[in-house]
Amino acid sequence: MRPGPISGRRIALTIDAEHPDRSRCRPGNCELLLAHLEEARVRATFFLQGRWVTAYPDLAREIGRAGHLVGNHSHYHARMPLFSTAGIEADVSAAEAAIRTVVGLDPRPWFRSPFGAGLDDPELELRLGRLGYRNVGWDVDGGDWEAERTPGQVEDQVVRGVLEGEGDQVVLVHSWPDQTAKELPSILARIRATGAEFVTIDELLDGPELAADLSGPAG
Repeated sequence: MRPGPISGRRIALTIDAEHPDRSRCRPGNCELLLAHLEEARVRATFFLQGRWVTAYPDLAREIGRAGHLVGNHSHYHARMPLFSTAGIEADVSAAEAAIRTVVGLDPRPWFRSPFGAGLDDPELELRLGRLGYRNVGWDVDGGDWEAERTPGQVEDQVVRGVLEGEGDQVVLVHSWPDQTAKELPSILARIRATGAEFVTIDELLDGPELAADLSGPAG
């Protein structure tokens, strides 16, 4: 695939940092991602799971120290529509407290629902809004959460999704897969070579509402 020019478009790279629950997730992958981002001088948006933050406090703090934007990815990484109103408040608030305590940053207003569950649910949006959050989906899913994907397939899926999409794009990858840790430099270089600019979610989604089509099935 030959990349076409997309100069002037903005690409928000978002990385969900959570406990890995699949194969091909060797220790050190998140550290490698951070090194790649630093080398490429790209600020990403990390959505942090609360329990992950408490399990890896040094790594969570490093994400903040590196200047990346931090959002809330729930505490238990469960499907949000399954919670009661009180359960949503408890889960989201627990993650927020962990992020504030460990990282020293306020993740509001950025929230990503685990698995993308409830992204089109007005009731969940209302409940999150009362807690000061906006639910952020994605336009391009790298598919790195699928263990059978090769690094090359993840790279091509991200780049193809960006090139074939219209306007600004939100890209989803994860902090733990081997495939992403290996191919992130190539992904960044190929997208940047087209003339696109990498930005954080707060720079991209500066309107009053999120785009209605930011949705997807991954975690």
